[in-house]
Amino acid sequence: MSAESDGMRPHSPSVQEAYAARAVEYADLLGRMDAVADADKRLVEAWAQRTGGALADVGCGPAHWTAHLSSLGHDVRGIEPVEEFVTHARRAYPEVPVELGSFQTLPVAAVDGILAWYSIIHTPPAEIPRLFEHAHRALRPGGSMLLGFFAGDEVKPFDHAITTAWYWPVDALSGLLTTAGFTVVDSGTRQDPGARRHGWIEADRD
Repeated sequence: MSAESDGMRPHSPSVQEAYAARAVEYADLLGRMDAVADADKRLVEAWAQRTGGALADVGCGPAHWTAHLSSLGHDVRGIEPVEEFVTHARRAYPEVPVELGSFQTLPVAAVDGILAWYSIIHTPPAEIPRLFEHAHRALRPGGSMLLGFFAGDEVKPFDHAITTAWYWPVDALSGLLTTAGFTVVDSGTRQDPGARRHGWIEADRD
């Protein structure tokens, strides 16, 4: 199972506590690039190359994606609400900037790209529109956000290994992004044998 298939991305105190309790276990098992699906690696690398500029890996967890993009020459920082993950990331990747924070703490027009790779899966559906507004505000004009999530035929909760997560149809998330001022430029899903269906959306800030 890849880090993305497990879906680590906390957003609330209870979710943060759930991840904090298993941060070491999670980082050891999934916080490395050899646990990432090749298709995801190609997708994120291509997005980062197209986007350029200052990137934020929001909900970076153990920061393996942050460190990987940094190793490719990108200007990237990790943003993570779980202190235990921040501590791990700073120890594992001392050359990579990782800070405690979330979508809500990003400054206005601070970055050119936001990687939100399974960062929203634990966020209750009613809170997603506000989260997208924060992301839109944090991006500079023409900036881009890449979302990874669990894809489903309807918005529906499921029992995730850490705590409750949500399936989202691509069209439903795309509609909320459009309402928040984004233009969806690409999206897709994939299904690995024996795993949940994965979805992704690339959206530009208008």
